[in-house]
Amino acid sequence: MSIDAMRRHHAAVLIAACVATCTGAAAQEFQVEDVPAATSVPIAQIKPRTVIFADQRNDKLADSSTGLMPFDDWARSRPVQRRFLSLFPSFVEPTLNQQTKLKLSVYQAEARFRLPRPAAALDLSRYANVAFLEQIDPAVKHRPITAGDAVPDKDTGAALNRPPDRRWCEDAKAICVQSRYMFEGKIPAGIQLANKLREESKKPIPDFIEFQSEIMLVAQPHLAELPSLTGLDSTVTGGLEQNIFWVNQVIQFGKLLAVLQQHPTEREAAIATVYIVIAVRNDVLNKQREHSKTPILRNLVPAQLLMGNSSFNSGDSLSAGLPKYARSRIKAIAEMMERE
Repeated sequence: MSIDAMRRHHAAVLIAACVATCTGAAAQEFQVEDVPAATSVPIAQIKPRTVIFADQRNDKLADSSTGLMPFDDWARSRPVQRRFLSLFPSFVEPTLNQQTKLKLSVYQAEARFRLPRPAAALDLSRYANVAFLEQIDPAVKHRPITAGDAVPDKDTGAALNRPPDRRWCEDAKAICVQSRYMFEGKIPAGIQLANKLREESKKPIPDFIEFQSEIMLVAQPHLAELPSLTGLDSTVTGGLEQNIFWVNQVIQFGKLLAVLQQHPTEREAAIATVYIVIAVRNDVLNKQREHSKTPILRNLVPAQLLMGNSSFNSGDSLSAGLPKYARSRIKAIAEMMERE
């Protein structure tokens, strides 16, 4: 074989090896590994491109019939989580008509994953925008809003979802959006049927979820306090939160919090911890349990739909139920951060 032929052969081997290696790496997605508690898994045991995921369905506080935790029990027994993962630290179950307390139930998911670069090299500010929301769930459509559009800022009926010291969307560093998700699969047809069977005096059940939220970076001094939530004793370099402060049905509020910390033993690695909390109205859950008595509507019982236990659940977005939705959303966040 001539020298030129040997060079061409060597180059072809290198190219083939690179294509095989690079294609395999690009194709490899994050895997989601279910564990009893994400924060209890030793950092050294978190494998690359693996999301350690846990939610509360089997927690001792969870209601066996719904898989959700009563808000009061959650807030009382887990004050640190209540402080950081409620809509705002002083949030309590709202009192309606000066006498009736609106009881809530909580779905909470927590996840953790490793990133192959120093935490200081990762910039969470690039995710504080609408593009970030569009990428983690393309099925939800968003449009920017201002403080004048925020429902709790102008509607007295929703004012209990407003922080005591400020109005939503007034912070110059905050991005606020109104979002809409049209239910997928069999759910719209089921809702249409349920509306036909409802009394004419009752408002029809919407076939969509519409919500308003504020996205911003966590600022000091709260940023430095986040290790008390994550249980990881290392430097926090960033925090990103999305507060869902108004929803058109079923849900009272929602929260996503992502915390970025330096890996405690590896200089070239970071650890991300992500929380998702959804607070659901018990009056809706209880009132619509009547669906379970009607065979044709049994798959529309809200608790079953929310927890992904209905044959009507489908896809990866909200129609899939909160557990699958939380997994897919956190997995999308991990893959975005990995590509940074």
